[in-house]
Amino acid sequence: MRLTTAELDAMVEEATVDAYDEYEQFAAFHVAIEDHLALPFDTTVLGVTVSVTAIQERPGSGIIALCRRGRYRQAVGVLDLPLPEPAPTGWAWVEAYRHWAS
Repeated sequence: MRLTTAELDAMVEEATVDAYDEYEQFAAFHVAIEDHLALPFDTTVLGVTVSVTAIQERPGSGIIALCRRGRYRQAVGVLDLPLPEPAPTGWAWVEAYRHWAS
């Protein structure tokens, strides 16, 4: 499902309605993604299937996805994650964040 620019704009407005500056808007997107994105889900990073187990806000790094494969762990910027197939419930909020950040 591909969202229109109008749909993405509406999601950005919904996420940031009470945010007064860029930092608060960023924090609002973290909350929206954390609240709506169904975890865990699998995706591919550098050709390897990983499980995204958590979403965190890290100062200086942005909103990150904690990825796991076996005993290995890696933080990956949520905007660097490829679209999983099938997309998990709530993935539209990642797309709205991508739209806001661009």
